[in-house]
Amino acid sequence: MTKKEIEERKFRPARQEADDAKKAIETPQTSSAAYKLAFQDNEFLLREDLRPVRFQLELLKPQLLMDEARIESTFVFYGSARIPEPDQVQARIDAANTPEQKKIAENLGKKARYYEEARKLARIAAQYPVNAAGCRHFVVCSGGGPSIMEAANRGAVDVGQTTIGMNIVLPHEQAPNLFVTPELSFQFHYFALRKMHFLLRARALAVFPGGFGTFDEMFELLTLIQTGKMKPIPILLFGKDFWNRVVDFEALADEGVISHADLNLLTWVETAEDAWTAVQDFYHDSETPGC
Repeated sequence: MTKKEIEERKFRPARQEADDAKKAIETPQTSSAAYKLAFQDNEFLLREDLRPVRFQLELLKPQLLMDEARIESTFVFYGSARIPEPDQVQARIDAANTPEQKKIAENLGKKARYYEEARKLARIAAQYPVNAAGCRHFVVCSGGGPSIMEAANRGAVDVGQTTIGMNIVLPHEQAPNLFVTPELSFQFHYFALRKMHFLLRARALAVFPGGFGTFDEMFELLTLIQTGKMKPIPILLFGKDFWNRVVDFEALADEGVISHADLNLLTWVETAEDAWTAVQDFYHDSETPGC
C-alpha cells in the first residue's frame, strides 16, 4: 500500500468535510465568518495578506489541469487583439466616422493576412502526433482573446484538436474567444502568473504585429533567454516591415545595449509554412519529445 493510500484511509477528504460544514446548526457562532472553513471563505482568501496564497493557487490550477490533459509542451501565439480577419476589413473601414479612424482601420486591414497565417500555423502545429505514452506536444496556446489569439485557437479547432486560452481579468468586459477548449480556458488575475504559464511549457513562439501586451510578452522572453534564465526556443516574428518600423533592433545592437549576437534569437518569417520549417530546423538534431 502506498503512502498516499494510507493517508487517504486516515483522513476524510476535504470535499466531504466541506459538504458537512455546510450542514452546521445555525447559531451566532456558526453564523460568524470566523467559523467558515478557511478554504471556503472568499473574503478571507481575498485579504491583502493572502496574496502569496493566491499566487500559489493561480500557479497550481492551470498546471494541474494541463498535467491531467497530458500537455507536455505548447506552441504559443502572441499578437494584437485588434487585427481583423480578412472578410471584416472593408466593413471596419466603412464604419469609420473620421479620417483618422479610417486610416487606422486601413492600417489594421493591411495586417489582416496575419490572421490567416496564424490560423494556418495553428492548424499545422495542432496536428503534431501524440506520442505512444499519450503525451501531447506543440498544443496551440494563446491569450484567449480576439484577433490573432482567436485565429490561433480557431486553427487548432479546424483540425479537431484542443487548444489553450489564457485570459486575464480586465476592467472592461471581455470573454474568451469561442474556439478555446472550455476545459483548457483559464482566467488569471496576475499578469506575472499568466506570463509564466505562457512560457513554462512553450516549445515555440509565434509573434505577430501587436501593441503593448505583445511587446511586453515578447521582450520578457527575449530577456529570459538572453540572460540564460531560460533555454532558447524558436521565436518567430511575423511582419518584418512592421517590427523594423516600430523597433530598430539593429540600432539597439549598434548602440551597444544588446549584442549583435542577440539578434540571432529572432527568426523572421512571413508565412505559416516558413514558421513551421524554422521550428523543424531548430529541433532537427533533438530527440523526439517524450513525457
